[in-house]
Amino acid sequence: MGLFDKLRNEFIDIIEWPDQKTDTLVWKFPRYQNEIKMNAKLTVREAQQAVFINEGKIADVFQPGMYNLQTQNMPVMATLKGWKYGFDSPFKADVLFVSTRQAVDQKWGTKNAITLSDDRFGMIELRAFGTYAFKVTDAGKFIKEIAGIEREYTTDEIGGQLKSIIATRFTNAAGSGNIPIEKFASNLEGLSSIIMEKLNADFDNYGLTITNFLVENVSMPEELKKEIFEYSRLNKIDMQKLAQLKSAQSIEIAAANEGIGGIGAGLGAGIGVGNMMASTIGQATAPMQQAAGAMPPPLSVPAQYFTGVDGKQAGPFDSTQIQQMIQSGVIKRDSLMWKAGMAAWSAASGISELTPYFDAAPPPLI
Repeated sequence: MGLFDKLRNEFIDIIEWPDQKTDTLVWKFPRYQNEIKMNAKLTVREAQQAVFINEGKIADVFQPGMYNLQTQNMPVMATLKGWKYGFDSPFKADVLFVSTRQAVDQKWGTKNAITLSDDRFGMIELRAFGTYAFKVTDAGKFIKEIAGIEREYTTDEIGGQLKSIIATRFTNAAGSGNIPIEKFASNLEGLSSIIMEKLNADFDNYGLTITNFLVENVSMPEELKKEIFEYSRLNKIDMQKLAQLKSAQSIEIAAANEGIGGIGAGLGAGIGVGNMMASTIGQATAPMQQAAGAMPPPLSVPAQYFTGVDGKQAGPFDSTQIQQMIQSGVIKRDSLMWKAGMAAWSAASGISELTPYFDAAPPPLI
């Protein structure tokens, strides 16, 4: 470098980032050994912020506009340097330009399956992936928390960090139990909005904002999807209806596999399942029938029984259904039963009105 160039570059009097690349988030102004001249001109273009760092600490942050660098518009730097009288002396500082454009079409996904616990469907494993867009809203926070002081920082470099953060936050949000499992199965738009809101609550700490977040696909076992869609046909989510559906499925499987009592028992269980499913559908549609036809109430209400099937409460069942379940072997003498008016659960053989059903049932095959 010649003497003329050395003198010319002794002080910097124009600071700007004219060539803003779409994939560059942070660009460090090449000050080298030069000092910035007081009253130098700073140009911060639209979709940029400029951060001045003095001795490793963030000093002043400038929004879009043109500035003559003076102690009046550099309050923090002036305090750090101790320019009590506004001397026009040069100073040294790292200047980082930060892009506030949207970074679009970023990919995210869960590397491992997420395990969720649902009160209705039990333990569930699922995976998800999609796209998102983000932008820097607070350059100071972003440099402090993520970027640091580098010559250049791109979306590829931050991509890995953000993907990990998003996957972690998605897992936490999904596992919190506040998101209905039906949204994972069918309502991806609603799920995307919920996750985006939860992500932005955390991303504000990094000086970032998620401007768009899409869950493009959620994969889960097909049998679980089938069960969710099947249950969705039962008008609306209702724990009792789900218990009845589960009980009917369990009884149907028991009748097909156990073979208690031979063909007759299986047939009896099948009839029982049909009656139970009809009862379930009847309960779901009863309010509509009453509204449409103004049907009078029945003269008497038969006893309704509850029982335990596979460790789960099932019912209610009327006496005809109970008789069929006893004959098929689904309900045994020691099976727990309960009906309105009973103080606690009792063995089926201890309920007097059910005793004749056990006497009429054939003994098990030896």
